[in-house]
Amino acid sequence: MKQLDEYNGKTKFIIVTGGVISGLGKGVAAASIGALLSGKLKVVPVKCDGYLNTDPGTMNPTEHGEVYVLDDGGEVDMDFGHYERFLNVVARSEWSLTMGRVFKLILEKERRGDYLGHTVQFIPHVTNVIKEHLYRVATKEKADVLLVEIGGTVGDLENQFFIEAARQLSHEVGQENCMFVHLTYVPIPNGVNEQKSKPTQMSVRDLNEKGIYPEILIGRCEEYIKPHIKEKIGLFCNLPASHVISGVDVKHVYEVPLVYEAEGVPEILLKRLQIYAPPKLDVWKKLVETLKRNQVNPRKTLTVAICGKYTTLEDSYASVVEALNHASAHLDLRVEIKWVDTERVENNTDAVAKSLHGVDAVIVPGGFGSRGIEGKIQLIQYVREKKIPFLGICYGMQLAVVEFARNVCGMKGANTTEVETETFKVETPVIAYLPGQESIKEMGATMRLGGHDVLIREGSRAEQIYKSRQIRERFRHRYEVNPEFVKILEKGGIIFSGKAANENIMQIMELSDHPYFLACQFHPELKSSLIHPAPLFLELLRAADERP
Repeated sequence: MKQLDEYNGKTKFIIVTGGVISGLGKGVAAASIGALLSGKLKVVPVKCDGYLNTDPGTMNPTEHGEVYVLDDGGEVDMDFGHYERFLNVVARSEWSLTMGRVFKLILEKERRGDYLGHTVQFIPHVTNVIKEHLYRVATKEKADVLLVEIGGTVGDLENQFFIEAARQLSHEVGQENCMFVHLTYVPIPNGVNEQKSKPTQMSVRDLNEKGIYPEILIGRCEEYIKPHIKEKIGLFCNLPASHVISGVDVKHVYEVPLVYEAEGVPEILLKRLQIYAPPKLDVWKKLVETLKRNQVNPRKTLTVAICGKYTTLEDSYASVVEALNHASAHLDLRVEIKWVDTERVENNTDAVAKSLHGVDAVIVPGGFGSRGIEGKIQLIQYVREKKIPFLGICYGMQLAVVEFARNVCGMKGANTTEVETETFKVETPVIAYLPGQESIKEMGATMRLGGHDVLIREGSRAEQIYKSRQIRERFRHRYEVNPEFVKILEKGGIIFSGKAANENIMQIMELSDHPYFLACQFHPELKSSLIHPAPLFLELLRAADERP
């Protein structure tokens, strides 16, 4: 295998698997391990997902959580948000590998004749493609550590070839260069009040049957795992009790690296892989302490409404929530989120007022389609007129323009062409397709995606916030403010304070007669981190904090 020949033996592989149940937080666990190492080493995360989609770009957020967009335009799993925030890296789309992408690569190779007439089989051909990809990323990035998270749980049909490829890889690079970490669940059943180790034992047994023997077990539990339970798990899983780590429930995910550090994970990695990287988390620890203190004794509590149509699964807006947490830590505030389903308030002014009663700030995040948009427009009108601090993101900006066009500029038929159907055509399309998007039929990876430069207007609120005349943010959209209506909207009072660097695309809008009414075509939440909060979120909370 060419990629194995190019592997220089310097990269260490840490492979994270999960068992018992899904949703335990493998992404956070993997990112937390990386956070303990990234102060000194170059840690590159790779996510292996078993689904047959090429990427998550076409998935409904209520099924799989938010689609996270990378600077290079890749649409990837939401766990990449944890990787970037915890490891301080700018991830690449090739660090994401789905089984759909693996099969696509294999079929392309077969059609080219790369297999020289051989029968194409799951083993070795599928597993070889997976290993080749991991070696390629490790070599290209010159990674000190390749942190590989295998999605799903042990026993899932979809991830079996990733697990088998990982087993093969561990033998190819040598045990001194590869180790496995397994995340499991230690429940405390109601009425029993005792930590149960059996699910962990069964999960590890399933992994052992596949030829993998984890050397760190992280037991997710609502409390720290008791010493005698650690001993019991270690006995059944062939591990010292010290290698059984408490993945205790915490209020904020940013506490997890600190828990792992206290549980001795850095020492285990040093002993096992000979990698010494003292965690550099001093600033991190101070901000986490602020978050924890404000859970109990906050200086002030703000209620922020997130208004969307995907509220049945809060992970649909995971990065928005995290951006609020980041900003709150820097402003010494506690943020309580109120979820507003925009479909339920449509055409009901009383419901709109009731849903925003007592709210200190409002966010209308990104989205697609016609469902729930009239509710969003009515909510935006309410916050504009009532002077409630407001941040619109992507679709939230587009609908803020629609609302302003209708209710301030007098364009009663104003709308977005996104709602057009065979029987309905928008009368005044203030939001329209980006040039070249009208004829696109395929849905995946066809939008305006990834990082783009934004030029900021001098003297604007946006310039005050960013303290710069040029910024770079991440985008995921197919529609824009229609250039034909820009002058009319500006005459009505909208300030388009951010534009694309090389295209006539409006990127930021703001109102001057409002404490904080700002909307952007990009997704500022995707670049926010605990250390460096997104400026638009920081100023939204600052405006809410200063509001009488």
